[in-house]
Amino acid sequence: MTGRSDLGVDLDRLTAWLDDEGIGSGPLTDVRPLGGGTQNVMLRLRRGERDLVFRRGPRHLRPRSNDALRRELKVLVALDATDVPHPRAIASAEADVEGFGGAVFYVMEPVTGFNPAVEVPAPYDTDPALRHRAGLAVARALAGLGAVDHVAVGLGDLGRPEGFLERQVPRWRAELASYSGHEGYDGPQLPGIEELGDWLEANRPAEWSPGLIHGDYHLANVMLAPEGGDVAAIVDWEMCTVGDPLMDLGALLVTWYRGEETEVVDAALARAGGIPTPEELVAEYAAHSVRDVTAIDWYVAMAGFKLGIVLEGTYARSLAGLAPREIGESQHAATLVLLRRAREAAGL
Repeated sequence: MTGRSDLGVDLDRLTAWLDDEGIGSGPLTDVRPLGGGTQNVMLRLRRGERDLVFRRGPRHLRPRSNDALRRELKVLVALDATDVPHPRAIASAEADVEGFGGAVFYVMEPVTGFNPAVEVPAPYDTDPALRHRAGLAVARALAGLGAVDHVAVGLGDLGRPEGFLERQVPRWRAELASYSGHEGYDGPQLPGIEELGDWLEANRPAEWSPGLIHGDYHLANVMLAPEGGDVAAIVDWEMCTVGDPLMDLGALLVTWYRGEETEVVDAALARAGGIPTPEELVAEYAAHSVRDVTAIDWYVAMAGFKLGIVLEGTYARSLAGLAPREIGESQHAATLVLLRRAREAAGL
């Protein structure tokens, strides 16, 4: 398969680049797009006897798309020295390569597994105990990430841990206020948002230890092994930073499936039943971590506050005609769910 395709990459150029890197031989075959809730271009392909995954930013690059891919690649390479399950990068192009429109890209080894947000293959489909084990494994993998010595693996400069928690509420309040600049958005109609922010400021944990944060940890961003219930890989590392790893646990919990009419992460595995309760997830994390989880309600509330504000941004843009209206409406509905769960965690 050669020539320019509608897949977001010139396959002839990609073949030539693979030649330069000494990766496989012969034409590209079995080229197909991979989904997963991202606007990045991802392709599964085969060259000779080797299966590969190609990843780059969106077809229409945004100002920070390349920086995000460079960040992700740096993290993936660093994680090779750890037990954290992740995709293995093979080679990358971090400068402008002719024919790729200025996009940073890389190829990686395929992950043997499935995305539990979109499918429930055998034997998971008929085994609730296996689904339960898989849910616990998601919490356990997160504990492993939080245990990584980020300095030792070369990620000491990835973020600014000093004042990390102190920055959270002011940062996201400012983000929410910025949406009023969108035409048609008359300001947030989000019940209890100010009270929640005040509570978060008043109850912020005084002590914590810095570590790696995935930044978008939920069931749609893991892949499970075909059997056994283990996590095969944590994916989509573009938002990874150094801060308080319990933020990831809070995000997992506030997005965890509860069987409500509106779910933030409506994962197929969760809908199939048998998944752990939020309390079991916390217990599993605590059993594999030295971190103190007694303030977990604060992290759940903080995660709901942050993610709700992020999703509200899509709603504001949709009112200004900068995003599809139906997507904006669904994101606004999810924001209301997140903020309600956040208030519940805070006892408000």
